[in-house]
Amino acid sequence: MVARVAVLSDIHGVLPALEAVLDEPDVMAADLIVVTGDHAAGPQPVEVLDRLRALGDRAVLVRGNADRELVEMARGEFPADQAWEIDLWAAGQLRDEDVEFLAQLPHPVTMEVDGFGTVVFCHGTPRDDDEVVLVDTRLDRWAEVFAELPDDVRTVVCGHTHMPFMRLVDERLVVNSGSIGMPYGRAGSSWALLHDGQVQLRHTRFDVDGAVDRVSGQSGYHGCRAWAEHYVRAVTTDAEAVRTFGPRDGRTTS
Repeated sequence: MVARVAVLSDIHGVLPALEAVLDEPDVMAADLIVVTGDHAAGPQPVEVLDRLRALGDRAVLVRGNADRELVEMARGEFPADQAWEIDLWAAGQLRDEDVEFLAQLPHPVTMEVDGFGTVVFCHGTPRDDDEVVLVDTRLDRWAEVFAELPDDVRTVVCGHTHMPFMRLVDERLVVNSGSIGMPYGRAGSSWALLHDGQVQLRHTRFDVDGAVDRVSGQSGYHGCRAWAEHYVRAVTTDAEAVRTFGPRDGRTTS
């Protein structure tokens, strides 16, 4: 059973943001780092994968929808006209071992965490890496999403929507750690710490100007400056993101 877990998600190929969080004392002291998907789809895909793999057994990586799609793009199985330009570029940077690594990532991952019991770590939802649930998703939708979960799973940790939250859903604790590299709502990296039955939603500030310059200077993606200025600086607000994601959780109004 694991005692202290740091949860990261949605790095999206932004190495300076990942490094800032990995330097956090509580992340360095964690027994395990769980990264709940969307690792490499962004401006520094290979660099981020190398840094994550260097963590060795201290890290468990969960597959996100963007990881699955990068594999499909690299193998020529994803419709190019439906892909983001930066994702197509990132897929083209991957080495054969990177493609195989991403292809073998599990989703979801279940483990025992001290103070929580059985915890499911996923990207979108336990049943679908691309399914959207939000902090204000209605209870009947949550019931549908969790219908196949065993009763002993009382905590679900997810990512995908890039906005941190924690809430109870009919006696289950749901945690979204937010995003490391593509935050919505405020700049900096959001992550979570699970320890002794308690959840802390954490936020790491770093030199955003320096990160934008570094990513832009080191990435070979031609549109990297504009991408970093938008996503690393968190130009998209949480309200805009909820309005965009809202219809995908089955609601009739956003």
